[in-house]
Amino acid sequence: MNPSASSHASEPHWATYYQAVEGRPPRETLLTALAKFDAEPLLDAPRWAVDLGCGDGRDTVELLRRGWRVLAIDGEQQAFDRLLDRPDLQRDLLQTQQMRFETLTLPPSIDLINASFCLPFCPPVDFLKLWQTLTTSLNSGGRFCGQLFGDRDSWVVYPNRTHHTRQQVEDLLQPFEVEWLDEEEHPGVTAIGEEKYWHIFHIVARKRGEQISAS
Repeated sequence: MNPSASSHASEPHWATYYQAVEGRPPRETLLTALAKFDAEPLLDAPRWAVDLGCGDGRDTVELLRRGWRVLAIDGEQQAFDRLLDRPDLQRDLLQTQQMRFETLTLPPSIDLINASFCLPFCPPVDFLKLWQTLTTSLNSGGRFCGQLFGDRDSWVVYPNRTHHTRQQVEDLLQPFEVEWLDEEEHPGVTAIGEEKYWHIFHIVARKRGEQISAS
């Protein structure tokens, strides 16, 4: 991608994107995390998930279908307009909240944070604070699943997006037991048909228990 591209080109066309991905199945990272939870003992109460950057709900709907409580978060009102209009939406266990990464706050004791392809849209100056918020909000044994973009991704030319080297990703995941880390890199197109070079880290990771120091 040409680094001299106009600034408006760096802004996502969300309405076009939502239309392009309508009806797509849940992300593989989410399904992998849910399979890990399914292999663990059942709880009496529903588990609690945050679907960060929920969009039109392709992952939210799957979580609700499986009996999870879900807090769906997005910075765009049109995401909720589409989500709440879905005929397959089970609303009983759903909460929604419109927030941006720069001001994100989360409740404690979350079992799963799902962030499908949204974290790279956090401005670099706010990313470490955001990641700390995600990490501290998770229960011990809770999971993060989602994507980070690598430093060879063609969107790295946009200063308002965050990209990471492999080592930086591994450093971010130090509080976790990494259950799946897949690095993908190839030329391709976006959901709306724009040419793009993809460099992506697909992640499923389980938060380690708190370490108690000997007295």
